[in-house]
Amino acid sequence: MLFMEKINGNLILIGLMGAGKTTLGRYIAQMLDRPFYDSDHEICTASGVSIPIIFEMEGEQGFRNRETAMLKKLTAMKDIILSTGGGSVLREENRQNMRRNGMVVYLHASPEVLLERTRYDNSRPLLQVENPLAKLQELYNARDPLYRNTAHIVIESDSCAKTVKRLFEALNR
Repeated sequence: MLFMEKINGNLILIGLMGAGKTTLGRYIAQMLDRPFYDSDHEICTASGVSIPIIFEMEGEQGFRNRETAMLKKLTAMKDIILSTGGGSVLREENRQNMRRNGMVVYLHASPEVLLERTRYDNSRPLLQVENPLAKLQELYNARDPLYRNTAHIVIESDSCAKTVKRLFEALNR
């Protein structure tokens, strides 16, 4: 497959919660027969608690410290598919680390689409608010420029099959 040559090293997926990073990452990893890692899952496994518990006990800053440490560990690996947490781009150190250690793909979706995908998911601490759409819009406005600056490629996140097709077309350009 021609696109495999374009993924030299790690493929790192970034974007807001609900963009499809984990779903797409697992699918691509299976297609390419590569290991898949989800940084949020790895943080939970390493700490032995869920992200909401980390937020409750350590606050967002404590979680971001764990996230930075985990991203360093995961991006040091070779030829993996990595799904990152939505806030992974908030620190310059993380953005540089991801760009330096892989092909970074921003899975873009509007706040309305993201709300539709996440509305019944109680495991997302930042969305446990009165108006989740307003929160998603706020996160989108703050993070979209960071995602775009970090990414080598920006892809519209639609169904898994359509998004994979768009990604592979972009890689073949």
